[in-house]
Amino acid sequence: MPRADLDKQPHEVASMFDAVARRYDLTNDVLSLGQDRAWRTATVRAVDARPGERVLDLAAGTGTSSEPFAAAGALVVPCDFSLGMLAAGKDRRPDLPFVAGDALRLPFADAAFDAVTISFGLRNVADTAGALAEMLRVTRPGGRVVVCEFSQPTWAPFRTMYSEYLMRALPTVARAVSSAPDAYVYLAESIHAWPDQRGLGRLMRGAGWSGVAYRNLSGGVVALHRATRPA
Repeated sequence: MPRADLDKQPHEVASMFDAVARRYDLTNDVLSLGQDRAWRTATVRAVDARPGERVLDLAAGTGTSSEPFAAAGALVVPCDFSLGMLAAGKDRRPDLPFVAGDALRLPFADAAFDAVTISFGLRNVADTAGALAEMLRVTRPGGRVVVCEFSQPTWAPFRTMYSEYLMRALPTVARAVSSAPDAYVYLAESIHAWPDQRGLGRLMRGAGWSGVAYRNLSGGVVALHRATRPA
């Protein structure tokens, strides 16, 4: 399976994720050295879903990221554009209402959700600003967004080591554990090309979000951005 390019054509990205769906969670756990669990926990806390709230979990993949919201009593909708990911998720959690959807054309009404979150998926959308605007559209006034995404380590020596890991070690490890290792070459390149913490914050403000703030996780390897839709 050819990997997607950084122009992020939707059919190529979806096909790439279809190919990695069955071993996606295991591979992420190995490649992140188990840190992905802590990142998911931090995201859940930032969203702070309450019983009865409507939460849209974009790029939900197999639904691992959605499960804590359901456990908290929220009405969570896992949404992804990879049919392979959705099928794997439905096998695991048939009780969750998985929905196929493109982040640039979400199949939901205006102001339909109290909170929208996306973890490690915004980077894969062809138009970041457009996706942020769509998320704003489907969030109620006063509602919130939480974006968990790879970013730039803040300590320069660690940043250099991390860059070496991304471009050299990560694809090598992926060949040992992933069903489609070329997808992780794309992963490394897409992280390397992604805006830093402040750059993403500017894009969020430009899309209409207010009160944008971020918190670094794992020394800035990942950043958790939060914002609200103006009332």
